[in-house]
Amino acid sequence: MPVAVGPYGQTQPRCFDRVKMGFMMGFAVGMAAGAMFGTFSCLRIGMRGRELMGGVGKTMLQSGGTFGTFMAIGMGIRC
Repeated sequence: MPVAVGPYGQTQPRCFDRVKMGFMMGFAVGMAAGAMFGTFSCLRIGMRGRELMGGVGKTMLQSGGTFGTFMAIGMGIRC
C-alpha cells in the first residue's frame, strides 16, 4: 500500500508509531484513573504518609500499564 503524502511533504505515521502513541495515551489515562481510585481506596483502608504514597503510586503504575497495553493492542488492530 503506498504511503500518502500530504501537501507539505508529511507522511502518515507508521504502524509502530501509532501503537507507541496508543500506549502513551493509554498510560496517561490509566495513571490519572489510578491516581483517583488509588487515593480513594488507600484512604479508605486507613493508609497515611509514606505508605499512602507507595500505595497510590503502585496503583497508578498498574492501571497505567494495563490501560496502556490495551490501547496499544487496539491501535495495532486498527493498523
